[in-house]
Amino acid sequence: MKPNNEQLEQFVNITKPKLTIGIRELVSRLHARGTHVYLVSGGFRRLILPVAELLGIEKSRIYANEILFDKQGNYHGFDTSELTSDSGSKDVGKPAVIALLKKKFHYKTVVMVGDGATDAEAAPPADAFIGFGGNVIREGVKARAKWYVTDFDVLRKDLEHDDSSDDE
Repeated sequence: MKPNNEQLEQFVNITKPKLTIGIRELVSRLHARGTHVYLVSGGFRRLILPVAELLGIEKSRIYANEILFDKQGNYHGFDTSELTSDSGSKDVGKPAVIALLKKKFHYKTVVMVGDGATDAEAAPPADAFIGFGGNVIREGVKARAKWYVTDFDVLRKDLEHDDSSDDE
């Protein structure tokens, strides 16, 4: 697929993002706790921005690929300098993004939640990987995850339980 700029913008403007049930509530709960939430994707930033807006995630917390167009607006590839433009080693892709975040912000704990192989390969450097199978179950991802869920409410309820036990 090699969309031109006009086609991409038209798609973004007429297509409403479809969010998995429970993700808004989970992200809202994480934000309420002061947890920084990032979207790390091998997809294109322009397609992820509307999702980030719906979830209240700052643009600066999106790591994704940038699609490039020439002066006439025709597809010209993607920015290979983006960390997410490749995968398969700890030096690129999601592992590289996680390593960058830990170094830059000195996070003590980073948890990666995802449904794909490139999400699973991010731990380490992520301190934990939670496999998600709410949309599609991938056996390879399930096998690599110490914790595997098919419903975001499980994670949200666990956070609420942790928060209430902190009050005791």
